[in-house]
Formats: sequence, structure tokens, C-alpha cells
Amino acid sequence: MQSPTPEELRIPVSGGDLAALRWPAAGGDGAGAATGASGTPPVLAVHGITANGLSFGAVAAHLAPHTAVVAPDLRGRGASGHLPGPYGLGAHVDDLVAVLDHLGVERAVLAGHSMGAFVSCLAAVRRPDRFAAALLVDGGYGLAAPPGTDIEAVIGPAMARLRMEFADRDAYRGFWRRHPAFGGELPEVVDAYIQRDLVGAEPHMHSPCVEEAVRTDGAQVLADAEVLGAVHRLPCPTRLLWARRGLLDEEPGLYTPETLTSLAEAGVPTEEVPGTNHYSLLFDPESARLVAERVRDLQRQSAGA
Repeated sequence: MQSPTPEELRIPVSGGDLAALRWPAAGGDGAGAATGASGTPPVLAVHGITANGLSFGAVAAHLAPHTAVVAPDLRGRGASGHLPGPYGLGAHVDDLVAVLDHLGVERAVLAGHSMGAFVSCLAAVRRPDRFAAALLVDGGYGLAAPPGTDIEAVIGPAMARLRMEFADRDAYRGFWRRHPAFGGELPEVVDAYIQRDLVGAEPHMHSPCVEEAVRTDGAQVLADAEVLGAVHRLPCPTRLLWARRGLLDEEPGLYTPETLTSLAEAGVPTEEVPGTNHYSLLFDPESARLVAERVRDLQRQSAGA
């Protein structure tokens, strides 16, 4: 399913303007595009640690006919790469609330991928008045990393990419084609996502992701007590989807059935998305459709609460 072209938004936040993408609900415009015909809460999509809002393009293609989807480029990433610190997941929560305020949205359903799932948990705990439900996509629950682990050891090539230069956009495509999680294939929705992550002039193009932002956020994902505890204190309907394979298409991925047992016992449903890795979970047509379905399930659940 081809993703429709989103609107580009600029939203005032601390230190400047946050970039965001909006896929309006069918027939909607402006603030009136905040909800679908059913009046369910709109979707606020929160991307991963070195990603950008277009990582949710394939999912938005399934959601946008029914409800608005807004996907910010988080502070220090994508078209928000210019925003200064302080970084950290609390700053992202403040920025998400600023997005809702700017759009005149009272409450939204969160969909967070990877680090964005940890941001979503923290947002739901800190601001239960603004967030009605949270779908966690391969993230949000503490990773089995030894104490003192550096985030670069977890995300590998994603961090190395931030220090690289590329002669042109085709060279950047070549980098991603060689990435084991993509297996040489770059569908249109993936190409749009990676091209949003490239700035500068030839032959010195580079990612706009700020390494300091990635390291600050990554340290909190791995070791901050409030961030790691948020998933156990969620005040709203929540579900975690997970991929058996990881960032490099390896097994196991970030989670296993065994590591997720305590989360399920705590009342947070977990669901494996078959045949996916950490990236393809969002981009594969069938898994993107499933992610969208689970978001809509949470919308209906929260609307009926």
C-alpha cells in the first residue's frame, strides 16, 4: 500500500520549531483533521533513536483514511536536527505535548517504535490527561543489557552512520541496501524514509541526527530508573508488538518470549509479529497493516473507556 504524501508542519517548542508530518483523516483539514469520523483519538507516532517521522509512512497509509496521524521528527533527528538540547526522553515528552497543544488536540493514542516506545511509556505515565493508549512496537520494555552498556553496542551501524559522509543520495541508498535488515531491497516507502535522513551538499552529505542526542537518549533507555519503570505503571490500554529478529536481522532480537513473560503477567499483552525484524516490522506491507490494526484496536478501546 503506497503511503500518501504527508503535510509538513512546524511546531513551536523550546529552542525553536519541531518538524512533524501529518497524514490528515479523510475529508479533514487543519485542526479539524485531528480525528476520524468516529471521533476516536488521533495517532501520535514516535520514531526510533536515529530515525525520523517517515518511519511510520507504511503504517500511516493504513490509518490515515480513518484517523489523523502525526509523526514528529524528534529533537535532534530528521528535520528537527537543528533543535538544541537539553536532550533526553523527558524533553521528547514535553515536545509531544507541545504538538498536541499546537494542533488543538486534547488526547491522542501513542504508537512508539524502538526508543519511541520508551518515550511513549514515559509520556503516558507523566501526562495521563493527554495520552489515551499506547502501542509499543519492539521497544518500551527494558533491554537485557549488562550494566554500563553503551548504546553504540546495542544499535551498531545506526550509530556509525552518524559519523559518515555520502557523495550523493544514491551512495546513501547503497549503504542501506547493504544493511542486513533490508536485504538489498528499498521499497518506495523505505527510500522516502532514508532520504529524509540525509542533508548537506554533494559530496559531503550526512545524517542530521545529533550524536549527543542519541547518546543521551540511549543512556536513559538502558539505565534510567524512571524510563525503565514506566512500562510497569501505565495508566492506559497498552500492547507490545515484537519482532523475533533484531536490528541486523539476527536472532534473537531485542525480545524473546521468555524476557517478555513478566510484562505479560503484569497485564500488558504482548504479540509477536511473524517473519519480521526490528525494521521490517514497520515497513513490510503485512506487518505495517497489523501495526495499524492494533493501533485502531487501542483507539476503539480508549474511546470506549
